[in-house]
Amino acid sequence: MKVSKVWEILRRFKELCKLRGWRTTESEDWVETGNEYHIFLWARGIHPSSFKSIATNRKCVVREGLSYRVVEASYMAWLFSESPPENLVNVFLENPEFSKKIALYDLSPFAEGKNACFKLNYTDSPVFKEFERFLENALGVRIEEYVNLKSII
Repeated sequence: MKVSKVWEILRRFKELCKLRGWRTTESEDWVETGNEYHIFLWARGIHPSSFKSIATNRKCVVREGLSYRVVEASYMAWLFSESPPENLVNVFLENPEFSKKIALYDLSPFAEGKNACFKLNYTDSPVFKEFERFLENALGVRIEEYVNLKSII
C-alpha cells in the first residue's frame, strides 16, 4: 500500500471527525476528544523492540500556533501496510496494558485489492470504533478479527 493511500484514508477520516466536533489537524495524525488524544501511526513494518518502546511511551506532538507541545496519547492505533510480524503481535498480546490503549490494523489485504483488513482492537476508544465504521461504510472494507495462528494450534 502506498503511503499516499494511507494518507488519503486518514485525511477522509479526519474530515469525518471534524464533522463530529472532534479536534484534529490536516498535517498531524491525531484526534482529540475531550482531553484524550487518539493517535494514528502508519508503518510498513517495525521491530518489536521499537514497537514496545513507542507503545510504552505513548507520546504525541501537538502543534499550537507556531509552537509544539508533547502530550501523552490516551490511545494509539498502528496502521500496517504489510502484515505485522508474528513476534510483534505476540509482544502486543503478551502485555495486557497494550491491549487497553493500543489497536493494531493490518491493512495489507486492502492494499492487495481485497475489501478486507484485520484488527486487534480491545480499546474503548470511540475514535477507533468510528474509524472501523468509516472503513466499513465509506470504503466497503470488511474488518475481521486478527487470528494468531499459534494461539489456536
